[in-house]
Amino acid sequence: MRMARTVQDSLTKAQCEFDIVTHPHSASSLETARVANIPAERVAKSVILDDHHGHYLMAVLPASRHLDLSKVRGSGEWQITRESTLAHLFNDCERGAVPALGESYGMDMVIDPLLTRQKDIYLEAGNHNNLLHMSMPEYLRMVPHAEVCELSH
Repeated sequence: MRMARTVQDSLTKAQCEFDIVTHPHSASSLETARVANIPAERVAKSVILDDHHGHYLMAVLPASRHLDLSKVRGSGEWQITRESTLAHLFNDCERGAVPALGESYGMDMVIDPLLTRQKDIYLEAGNHNNLLHMSMPEYLRMVPHAEVCELSH
């Protein structure tokens, strides 16, 4: 699998230009950056949050940073979603390989401005061996409703 079906369909629909970067198997976004020889600040890390009421939010930040939950809008209600729930939400992806394309999966998104300042971005394709590489303008076309706000420390 080069990429998840939902990701492929979204790319086709948006007519985005992208490259696929193949890399050795990796278990985290920071490790992916290392094994793919890409600066970690250009690799998008997705953290899925939920509010205990069935609403989900995808927080996207550079792999080099950590999510600061206190900076997420209405921060008192969001928690990091359990791994077992992610398998249901991203059922066409390998476990733990969540693409930073929340809108394609029907969820709201917030993106850290440290990521949007990059000229290009790398994100999970839905597996642990491939990344999508695209310009920042192309990525932002894929997630037109995403809110940009400080998320990391």
